[in-house]
Amino acid sequence: MDQAKDDLVQIKRYIAKRSGTDAVAMEFVGRLRAQCLRLAELPGQIGQLRPDLAPHLRSYAYGNYVILYRYRESVLEVISIIEGHRDIDALFDSD
Repeated sequence: MDQAKDDLVQIKRYIAKRSGTDAVAMEFVGRLRAQCLRLAELPGQIGQLRPDLAPHLRSYAYGNYVILYRYRESVLEVISIIEGHRDIDALFDSD
């Protein structure tokens, strides 16, 4: 989960820099966090299983980003949020 928090900070910084305003960045990060809450409310109903990356891992595309997560019993664990054009397989191979 620490990685996901770091990812959100980096996403906010990137969007703020590109847009020139913290408000736009905060709004997007807020929507991204809200999507994570929706994933928590619908365990196993949305998202794509990604056993090719890690056991029980799922992914869900949101905007230009991919939320990587899994369910641990009744708890959603967000592993990482990455820019969708990145090579996800290579990121997991290096871990």
